[in-house]
Amino acid sequence: MEPHNHSSLAEFVLLGFPKVGHIKGWLFVLLLLAYLFTICGNTLIFLVIRLDAALHTPMYHFISILSFLELGYTGTTIPKMLANLLSEKKTISFAGCLLQTYFFHSLGASECYLLTAMAYDRYLAICRPLHYATIMTPALCGKMAAACWTCGFLCPISEVILVSQLPFCGYNEIQHIFCDFPPLLSLACKDTATNVLVDFAINSFIILITFLFIMVSYGRIIGAVLKIKTAAGRKKAFSTCASHLTVVLIFFGCIIFMYVRLRKSYSLTLDRTLAVVYSVLTPLVNPIIYSLRNKELIKAIRRTIFQKGGRASPTHH
Repeated sequence: MEPHNHSSLAEFVLLGFPKVGHIKGWLFVLLLLAYLFTICGNTLIFLVIRLDAALHTPMYHFISILSFLELGYTGTTIPKMLANLLSEKKTISFAGCLLQTYFFHSLGASECYLLTAMAYDRYLAICRPLHYATIMTPALCGKMAAACWTCGFLCPISEVILVSQLPFCGYNEIQHIFCDFPPLLSLACKDTATNVLVDFAINSFIILITFLFIMVSYGRIIGAVLKIKTAAGRKKAFSTCASHLTVVLIFFGCIIFMYVRLRKSYSLTLDRTLAVVYSVLTPLVNPIIYSLRNKELIKAIRRTIFQKGGRASPTHH
């Protein structure tokens, strides 16, 4: 095979789920059902929160943005996974691969910042309830959301530029279920120590700093909840945070192991498994976690689906 550099390399081959054999059809059905449920669940939560005036609060504002973000996050990778399961030609163009990597990481970084904003919102609501309404104003909510999106989409730019300048030799099979920095770096035919170090520095800053901020916020929240004298009061206060904390632990647990490391890969099988968890399962369970543990949201969904007019109608300002 003739060697190629990055300027002449037209496409990569995404190996996806190797050795699935006769269960490929079942895997396609499961992945498709998961994707459809993710779309329907997150779209429902987003629309219900936007249409129901009773849910126009900072907490639900951030939940609706998270649901909208998950739609883009899954749309970046899952459709290509589904197409590759049906196609014998599992290719993606060089530019397409870089774009997929960029949007996957930019949306992932945005989610890190958004989960941090949600933790700050819960901290203010529980630890500083008397000042909550004056601090967490609609204007501040809008600015925080805009900052999450802006910072998220700026973060991966330097990494993508560095990868785009690498020379890629003849072997172009990506040992992963979608395009990502670690498997791309393993295909480069030059030393990628600089890329690995830059990736580690950026990922460590984004992931560890936001995770630390979230954990500090919840440490203070737990301390405040434990001071509540009645058991019913403690249960009510912490129930509003339990769903958010569950999402945080699942999401950050996977991405810390996957991206905060100085090695390109520990295990291809482990990398694929973790990728399925944070790219497919986390967006899938978000609607379940937020709806099952939230009586207000369940009531709003029932109002929106089963009632006409009233609060289910769009509000006009």
